Amino acid sequence: MSLRDTLDRLLGRTDPSSLPSTIDGPTAVRLVRDGAGLLDVRERTEWSTGHAPQAVHVPLSDVSVAPRRLPKDAPVVVMCASGMRSRIAAKQLRGLGLQATSLSGGIGAWQAAGGAVRR
Repeated sequence: MSLRDTLDRLLGRTDPSSLPSTIDGPTAVRLVRDGAGLLDVRERTEWSTGHAPQAVHVPLSDVSVAPRRLPKDAPVVVMCASGMRSRIAAKQLRGLGLQATSLSGGIGAWQAAGGAVRR
């Protein structure tokens, strides 16, 4: 067991590998309801057409600064329009040590699962 694994276990942090790399809409809504962060990596024009009220907006091109605005000890659900950019962003965030997963199907899947969208 590595030092990081030991520290994570002692601090009660979940193993980032236990979170799947992608999830469906109902799972995303449940995770966010249970305390996960929500990151929207769409462009500003897409964000302004409608977004989840609790989401943090950081376009994909700026995702390296996203950890400053995200919970450190909770999973992060990453969303975009379809799931393509969110997969890229979630992979980058996992590389930075965050527990991140991509919402497959994007904001449409979020809405279909009952997630709120503010316009």
